[in-house]
Amino acid sequence: MVTLNRIYTRTGDGGTTRLASGEPVAKTHPRVAAYGSVDETNACLGLVRLHTGGDAVLDGILMRAQNDLFDLGADLATPDRGEKLAWEPLRILASQVERLEREIDLLNGELSDLTSFVLPGGTPAAAALHLARTVCRRAEREAVALAALEDEVVSPEAVKFLNRLSDLLFVASRWANDKGAGDVLWTPGANR
Repeated sequence: MVTLNRIYTRTGDGGTTRLASGEPVAKTHPRVAAYGSVDETNACLGLVRLHTGGDAVLDGILMRAQNDLFDLGADLATPDRGEKLAWEPLRILASQVERLEREIDLLNGELSDLTSFVLPGGTPAAAALHLARTVCRRAEREAVALAALEDEVVSPEAVKFLNRLSDLLFVASRWANDKGAGDVLWTPGANR
């Protein structure tokens, strides 16, 4: 259980923060950047949900994704250094990735075929989903960069989750554009 009874601590005033393990790191550390972008993705989804218009299917999918993004933030904020912690760290599971795949298939099954790349836009929900998708892709790049560093571990499931979530957000943007009928398509060289 999390208890937040004091919001400001002043411990970050010097440019450092603490990971969930208690380890102090610079606020510019790649691990902090990765879970910060996960948090930004979650905030974007909160904005998307203001525009879903009560669509129970899409809103339910996005609500589950938001909860999983908190799981992912906890995963990334708790580095696996091989030491025993006083608690069991929360990690992204293969089942969470598999659920995203099922949800992608569910939404994609009702979409019209694509004949071009899609420009971000259309309905407010679709445009906001495209923004969330791009922030999610940044989080994925940062998690991959973190995993490439010596002495840093990022679970493969965490990276897979971000990859599938960005795919889901793309498909969801098309769903929010009248199941693809309202997509704004790219016309190559249109303004030459």
